Amino acid sequence: MAKKSYLAAHYRRLAARRGSRRASVAVGHTILTMSYYLLNRHTMYEDLGPNYYDERDREGVKRRAVRRLEQLGYQVALSPSVNTPT
Repeated sequence: MAKKSYLAAHYRRLAARRGSRRASVAVGHTILTMSYYLLNRHTMYEDLGPNYYDERDREGVKRRAVRRLEQLGYQVALSPSVNTPT
């Protein structure tokens, strides 16, 4: 399994909460489910990428990060970043 893939990110998220063994079984179940739908729909697999979970709920990620920093004793003021074109 590639380190920068949807399945690797899925495993890391689950392993942090549930443990390595349960995460392995859950990822195996995910692979089996994906295989069924790929064969059933006659489509090719397209990886969602390692940032899929973060991009799906950007506000939640931001809220949790701010809350965690505040619990560590920091004051947090967010402002949008300015992306400079390269």
